[in-house]
Amino acid sequence: MTPHNAADDSRWSDLDRPPLNAAALRRALVREGSIWSQLDVVPSTGSTNSDLVARAEAGEAGAGTVLVAEEQTAGRGRLERQWTAPARSGLFFSVLLKPTGVPVDRWGWLPLLTGVAVATGLSRAAGVDTALKWPNDLLVTVGGEERKAGGILAERAGEDSVVVGVGINVTLRAQELPVPQAGSLSLAGAASTDRDTLLRAILRELETWYGRWREAGGDPASSGLQETYAAGCATLGRAVRAELPGDRTIVGEAVAVDGDGRLVISTGDGVREPVGAGDIVHLRPA
Repeated sequence: MTPHNAADDSRWSDLDRPPLNAAALRRALVREGSIWSQLDVVPSTGSTNSDLVARAEAGEAGAGTVLVAEEQTAGRGRLERQWTAPARSGLFFSVLLKPTGVPVDRWGWLPLLTGVAVATGLSRAAGVDTALKWPNDLLVTVGGEERKAGGILAERAGEDSVVVGVGINVTLRAQELPVPQAGSLSLAGAASTDRDTLLRAILRELETWYGRWREAGGDPASSGLQETYAAGCATLGRAVRAELPGDRTIVGEAVAVDGDGRLVISTGDGVREPVGAGDIVHLRPA
């Protein structure tokens, strides 16, 4: 153990925020027949996604590796947006997946699949109704208002791998929110904020959905993924404004998520325009 100073002690002594039990998590998840091959918990890092991508590219991490951080100091969302939270106040983790047998053009479904797994796992383990904002935000309801409590970021790691990162605010208090529009599971009235339980539930759901999707060769329709995602997607049926690169904007109703995982926007003149996650700068209510 490296020595640490008293300032660190105070940071780690929040009794409402016990550390994760890495040994118990490994016993529950890294087992015969599971897709999870390795699970590491680190006290603090810049970004679990950056770390796991680097490990994968150096040949130091295989398929099914899970990397969890008690604290992320340089967590990233889409378009390099920052994501920070107090130590042990959330779940910050990344998984390394090698979707062999699935055409690369269907890998774009992985962040949406992860969203379904996270929402399902949280509804079961935390008793919180979570909704998905396309393409990668997790919404909870706080005081009758939808707020972002989490996000998902997928990145390629070499030719054959994808790292999917998840950040979820679990016990963030109102005064700790990075922006007033943010939320957390505890602010949304979660029945449980035990991070060990929540992480196990999410990773089990992710294993189930990933297996189903791979068995279907990545087909979002026959695996049930497309229908399930649409059912939990708060964006559909709403008027939206999609801001695209080059100051281009599409305004209309979000009517579907197509077979490529793109959001289909029906504009006033009857045109149905698909927008890909990689093309969009902002998606706002219209």
